[in-house]
Amino acid sequence: MKQGITILLLLINLHTMSQKIIEGEYAFRKTEMVAAFNFTEAGAFQFFFSYGAVDRTAAGTFRVEGNTIKLTSNKEAGKDFTITAQSKEASGYTISFNHSNNYLLQNIRCIFLVNGKQEEAITNSNGEVHVDFAHCDTIYAQHLLYPDIFTLVKDATNENNRFTLALEPSLEKLSFKGIDLTIESDGSLSWLPNYFLAMPGVQFVKQ
Repeated sequence: MKQGITILLLLINLHTMSQKIIEGEYAFRKTEMVAAFNFTEAGAFQFFFSYGAVDRTAAGTFRVEGNTIKLTSNKEAGKDFTITAQSKEASGYTISFNHSNNYLLQNIRCIFLVNGKQEEAITNSNGEVHVDFAHCDTIYAQHLLYPDIFTLVKDATNENNRFTLALEPSLEKLSFKGIDLTIESDGSLSWLPNYFLAMPGVQFVKQ
């Protein structure tokens, strides 16, 4: 019985130690780019990113699985744009975006899946994309300045070809869906190139 209690206490201690590995602040810096995580003992995290005029934030919970940190953000992925109007008119496909800041309208990427082939276009200065496809199965949108999981605009059952979308306030936040951190042997945290930061060699060092 005493041996069993000892083993149980050892397992609890090991679990606690694994949680303490990432408790605290971890930062990544490269020229004008700064990013940082703050992990709490209670299993919550906060994230901040700044590069030029772009700031991103995130908050949520995390869990440790071996040497992998799984992040669960409070932001719901794939909801950065909301369709405010849609219709079927003339030919081709037109996607228009609305926002009070015209600068944000110029950097939106639209992905068109046409017969299994991917095509893409970037919005013009008026926040509009037009393509002359006779038929398009699926359309997605992603902001290039605030990249996150793509927002679905049209699925294969939707026959409309004119869409108006609004940019949501959630745009500057991050969902972290599909992005895991790896605990390296030196205690730093890394991730593979992803939709948020495609660059290799990103490592967060404990401060």
